[in-house]
Amino acid sequence: MSTDISTVIAKDLLKIKAVFFRPEEPFTLASGIKSPIYCDNRLTLTAPEVRNDIENGLAALIKEHYPDVEVLMGTATAGIAHAAIVGHITGLPMGYVRSGSKDHGRKNQIEGSLKPGQKVVVVEDLISTGGSCIDVVNILREAGAEVLGIASIFTYGMKKSIDRLAEAHVKNVSLTYFDVVAKVAAEENYIRPEDVTRLLQFRDNPDDESWIQ
Repeated sequence: MSTDISTVIAKDLLKIKAVFFRPEEPFTLASGIKSPIYCDNRLTLTAPEVRNDIENGLAALIKEHYPDVEVLMGTATAGIAHAAIVGHITGLPMGYVRSGSKDHGRKNQIEGSLKPGQKVVVVEDLISTGGSCIDVVNILREAGAEVLGIASIFTYGMKKSIDRLAEAHVKNVSLTYFDVVAKVAAEENYIRPEDVTRLLQFRDNPDDESWIQ
């Protein structure tokens, strides 16, 4: 695989149409923000070549940035499959964190074995405003885990998420980023070169919707 993993993954996501561009008819994200771009990383699971790039890439990122990791924890639901596959590649134990506790059985919110003090890396598919992954980190910390950080496939790079992660003392490393995807999309004619400016304007300040024309 190319040493420029961010470009490789950007091309992969564009190739399988996991990234959609609609600057003229924006998507509404779970956070309520209007976005000219939507990334559906679930599609990577049904594209074996892309999936291999992603899982091997995540395994390499985790080995490089979090060498002391003892357990991987996926976010529900999109991060679960990726955490399981990366766990298989690395030989690491894997579990996942539910968005809420079960209302039956043992009423777990954390699934899988997790001992207090264990060093954990959270596996996430994408980060937009950062709220949901920080919630997962807090749940794990409350359970006594030492969260080393997050490994994600795609990060929007919004200032809000950067500030939130910094405030929560959470490190994130990602396979690819908004800027890279926008650059590659323009180079490969998925979007017009002039659209890149609008995309970056959104990234820099999602609350300012003047980029919508």
